[in-house]
Amino acid sequence: MTNGQNISLWMDQVGVIEPRPALQHDASFDVVIIGGGYTGLWSAYYLKQLAPHLSICILEAEVVGYGASGRNGGWLMGDIAGASRLSARLPKSRQQAVQQLLHAIPNEVQAVIQQHGIDCDFVKGGVLYCAARYREQLPRLQAYFADLMQAGYGAGDFCWLSADELSTRLTMHDAFAAVYSPHCARIQPAKLARGLAAVLATMGVEIHEQSPVTRWQQGQVQTADASIQCEWIIPAMEAYGASASNPYGQLGRYQLPVQSMIIATEPLPEPVWQAIGLQQGEVFSDFCRQITYGQRSADNRMVFGTRGTYQFKGRLRRRFELSENEFSMRRRIMHQLFPPLQSYQVTHGWGGNLSISRAFHPHMLVDEKNGFALAGAYGGEGVGAANLAGRTLANLILQRDDPCLQAPWVYPRGGLSQLKKWEAEPLPWLGYKAIGMSYDWEENTLANAGSPQWKRKLSSVLADFMQDRIEPG
Repeated sequence: MTNGQNISLWMDQVGVIEPRPALQHDASFDVVIIGGGYTGLWSAYYLKQLAPHLSICILEAEVVGYGASGRNGGWLMGDIAGASRLSARLPKSRQQAVQQLLHAIPNEVQAVIQQHGIDCDFVKGGVLYCAARYREQLPRLQAYFADLMQAGYGAGDFCWLSADELSTRLTMHDAFAAVYSPHCARIQPAKLARGLAAVLATMGVEIHEQSPVTRWQQGQVQTADASIQCEWIIPAMEAYGASASNPYGQLGRYQLPVQSMIIATEPLPEPVWQAIGLQQGEVFSDFCRQITYGQRSADNRMVFGTRGTYQFKGRLRRRFELSENEFSMRRRIMHQLFPPLQSYQVTHGWGGNLSISRAFHPHMLVDEKNGFALAGAYGGEGVGAANLAGRTLANLILQRDDPCLQAPWVYPRGGLSQLKKWEAEPLPWLGYKAIGMSYDWEENTLANAGSPQWKRKLSSVLADFMQDRIEPG
């Protein structure tokens, strides 16, 4: 039985968890939410805020925070995957509305945690996207910034920092420049998940842990011990939805499970942090294709992660004891960015399952005919996106008019038929392997200062080619 330990640094900091009792009798609710992660918790919160009379039950297979909500890197972003690409297709006024909707996410979460006294180490210090380690990152960052300016963002949303300007916030080895945005916060993710669950309990939401769902269909959810009747179902399982039985097709065809992995150092002395920076709670990434992300935790650790793996047929990874290769790759990049950290121990390593859609952006939809609402495929940006998803699903279910329903990733009609399916295996596995190998070769080539120029150019051309072939433009 899961007690919250040995899942992640974040869950270890929460302490030993006594699971809430499983649901062991038949019952009836207005809304049943499958999954006690951010999407389910936020959906329940906004449903109760908008319609306090609703009876709501959350069924969690393990404990709240067991999945991605207790394992992520702690970036609460005012953005979602693919937003710029989707917004570019909209009229200018709608582009601006979408930008404002996304940028407001950290402030919305802050308002909720302040209202309810949730202590989750929230600091809105912004995000630094840095070109560092090798010069080839610089033109890619410049192109990214040019696209942002073309999309109509202003200096209050994104600004360019020279190497000297960056050094006042963060000292990285071989840093060339950065793009800074204030629309991001640092959090302790497990504290947010557990805190939200505690708030929901006071609002009258029933939460049953250790209650895995074996099957769901219109108006009915089944566990090993109970049959639950309901009007609405929210399958808020993210990557774990790929293995849940339902009559509407495996959700894994729409939300393909992948993994991301993170390491954390021991608490670092203050002189080290004085040298590194991050004094205002900023989070950071370097602009390589390994998708790095880091933060200074509230207890002064360096927390650093990169993209991970994909398992054949979208199988979930059940165990996350990182191999030596998985540890060493993350240590190597972290030490390249911050050489002083070589003198300190890496004490934690963990990972989590997340999901991506074939369109490479999240989806939020309702199927009124079959009585369910779905959100997911956050592509690693779910800490903030799930808050927006919870608000969106609540408004879709209650048929309320709200600006969040006008976003291009929301499908108020048509259900799953609006989503593009992933190709059948082995195509996803081959595609992931191919793009992963090209990214790894580029990373190893560019990070080696002795690599000849022709090889450096070739590795980047190949990585560009693979990315353009697999991801939508």
